[in-house]
Amino acid sequence: MFSQLSQAPPSLLWRIRAEYWEMPGLKLTPRQAQRLWGLDRESCDALLSDLISEGFLSRTRDGAFVRSDRSLVR
Repeated sequence: MFSQLSQAPPSLLWRIRAEYWEMPGLKLTPRQAQRLWGLDRESCDALLSDLISEGFLSRTRDGAFVRSDRSLVR
């Protein structure tokens, strides 16, 4: 289980950010994120929480995850 961003493999973090940069409207439920990135529930929840803490992701009212500032082009 990843409890901090520094514990997650850099390639996985890059992949997650890349998915959101390449598809600005990407909106994933926790279950969808878990399947997309091949993670167990605990690891996925921890990683998503860390990405929210750093301001990269936000959570919608229905519990899905989106990129915090979709107006940025990277």
